[in-house]
Amino acid sequence: MSLNCLSLLLIALMMNPSLITQSAASSAAADKVYIVYMGSANPAKESAINSMLKRDGGRAIDPLRTYRHGLSGFSARLSPEEAAAIADHPHVISVFPDESYKLLTSRSWDFLQELTEYNDVVPLAGPIRPGFCTSSPSSGLVIGFIDTGIWPESESFKSEGANSNPPRGWNGTCMAGADFNITACNGKIIGARHYVTGTARDWAGHGTHVASTAAGAAVGKASYYDLATGTARGGSEFARIAVYKACNDRLRCKGSHMLSAFDDAIGDGVHVISVSSAPDEVPSRSPYFLRDPVAIGAFHAVERGITVVAGAGNTGPDPASVFNDAPWIITVGASTIDRVFRADVVLGGGGGVVKGEWLTFPDLDRSPIHPLTDGSTAKEGNASYLAASDCQQDSLKREKTEGKIVICEVKGKDPTINLLTQANEVQGKGGLGMILVDDVTRRVAEYSGDFPVTVVSSREAVKLKSYLNITVDPLATILPTVTVGNYRPAPQVSYFSTRGPSVNLPNIIKPDVIAPGVSILAAWIGDDSESTPKGRKPPSFNIISGTSVSCPHVAGAVAAIKNAQPSFSPFAIKSAIMTTAFVTNNVGSLITTDAGEEATPYDLGAGELNPTGSLNPGLVYEATTTDHLLFLCYYGYDTATVRLISRVARSLNFSCPLDSSPDLVSHLNYPSMAVRLAPNQTRTIGRVLTNVASDGKWSYTATVRFGGGSTEGLRSDVAVKVSPERLCFTNKGERHLFNVTFMSTGSVDVDRVVFGWITWTNPRFKVRSPFVILGSTA
Repeated sequence: MSLNCLSLLLIALMMNPSLITQSAASSAAADKVYIVYMGSANPAKESAINSMLKRDGGRAIDPLRTYRHGLSGFSARLSPEEAAAIADHPHVISVFPDESYKLLTSRSWDFLQELTEYNDVVPLAGPIRPGFCTSSPSSGLVIGFIDTGIWPESESFKSEGANSNPPRGWNGTCMAGADFNITACNGKIIGARHYVTGTARDWAGHGTHVASTAAGAAVGKASYYDLATGTARGGSEFARIAVYKACNDRLRCKGSHMLSAFDDAIGDGVHVISVSSAPDEVPSRSPYFLRDPVAIGAFHAVERGITVVAGAGNTGPDPASVFNDAPWIITVGASTIDRVFRADVVLGGGGGVVKGEWLTFPDLDRSPIHPLTDGSTAKEGNASYLAASDCQQDSLKREKTEGKIVICEVKGKDPTINLLTQANEVQGKGGLGMILVDDVTRRVAEYSGDFPVTVVSSREAVKLKSYLNITVDPLATILPTVTVGNYRPAPQVSYFSTRGPSVNLPNIIKPDVIAPGVSILAAWIGDDSESTPKGRKPPSFNIISGTSVSCPHVAGAVAAIKNAQPSFSPFAIKSAIMTTAFVTNNVGSLITTDAGEEATPYDLGAGELNPTGSLNPGLVYEATTTDHLLFLCYYGYDTATVRLISRVARSLNFSCPLDSSPDLVSHLNYPSMAVRLAPNQTRTIGRVLTNVASDGKWSYTATVRFGGGSTEGLRSDVAVKVSPERLCFTNKGERHLFNVTFMSTGSVDVDRVVFGWITWTNPRFKVRSPFVILGSTA
């Protein structure tokens, strides 16, 4: 058959218009936007897309957006009946509502370089400073950012040193819009497109912050009102920037807009895509991957050699909370760096100092002369003690809080109660400032307005409450924030960073890595009053947190790897990122969570980003699109669907194996390993390593180490054996297979994570892969 799938769909609809046509009155009332996904792009489909659904005798439904570069399909306003009719067509892969996604919202690059020194990593050629040796001024590398746009006047996007000529293969454009002229594309910013608000200009700040973190030019003496002062720069400071504004000023992104951004980025010729958005809830297993715009767009980008990096989400630390978990995406969690922002509390009468953290510029006397109370003491008559202790809305009595600093806690679990609502309650009842006792919020310092606020840990709060209980007239003050460096231990996994295992694919460890994402300084928009303290000019740089901040750290490192190793595929780049990641902190101990517990691969993936070591990893777990096609088969999709999805599957006449069970996902050549083990069961999986070092004799020895305090290579309930234990490479590109056998010698606790690392070492390289053993009853 020479008819393509859209032509077949058009003919079917024209022969039976009742499939698509309902009465105008009933349809108009129920219409909403749907995305129709039809797999890989085919130029022959374009004319059909332009003409489909336009018929005599029924209302014409014009596609709102069409996808033609990397994928095929369209979005259109349809009734549920119309959507269902299209979904039933055999050549349509999926039809799903156009849902809204949320964005996951300096010193960090220096800290990563120092971790290299702590971990005694051998650099590629002498000391490498991330951001300075990652790409050359003539770099043709382009990072595409799907976000809220960009503030082109920021000094981080200055054109000095940038090559004004477009790089080879660049097909993008610079779309003019409101307050955004084409001159904004200055050689550093090479492309700009918008899908919302009629302009690529960033009015929210998020996209500007993200772009400068990954690819911003070096800016000396950058700070947020003298906090975090230093040189701000991106991880690949000479990389070009392409902007795809798919997210609005409220940090929401429509799926159809993100798919358009992916489709255009593929057609434009970017080399890396950074996307920091996720749905509001973790999707259930079926049919997730073919209904998720990020997973769909990323698949087609990777199939064309473009590496895609995405944030893991900010709804941690609960297990199974990770987003953007498709195996073709580099999924990034968030970690702290060795810097905190102290806003201490000074107690009157020689009561001492209580350590606090937040970004605050209080208009208070620096001497402790202000009366101090707590929420429960200042309770409104009808409010509960719990509500008053939490400083919930309408819980405090003005006569007891006016002119005082109020101590508030976080005892309840109401998600509508947060620092801002608590501060509003204290301020609204005449309070002078708030001290919040909260172990969770404490480490994520942000600016929350002119009202004086600081956050203290429960440990520090013991001193605070003791002083309050034994002092007749307690007094205190909140000091302005100061920057404190060399904080130890660091990094730690942030509490908000989402955790594995993946709901959708437990046989692959997610997130893949962690990177700095807590209180990171980067460029900001020029007219943000919300980030501007009273009486000051708007900041040029701002401090924010989230996995949307850790994501561009990895995107910048990916561009650096692509520059150093132009032949690396997205699979090799992911392997380089993961196998060189740090698992120890700046005191030489294993990385912990924010709560101080040893981090598992479900917390940190392979570890903390190592931008220096990843430039020359020695060995990589190389793969091809076929690995991802097999994954789709193992996940439950049939051959016909896989061939619709992938142009490679069609060209290879690919067929799914007869045995395509989900457990076979463990056999894919992924840089991490996860297997299920029933009591007294043995499972063996294989991996292939490719030499990417220079020609010469390279001999590697395998070691197994368990986490969780176990002795090296030994546990009583499970055993892990690598065969062979030694691999020798002579030529660049040489490949060798090894097998890993996981043996359960008893019962593996299904509620406990058994984890560890397999490391291939020689005097020059360490190639480390995390593993997880999941308990199974079958």
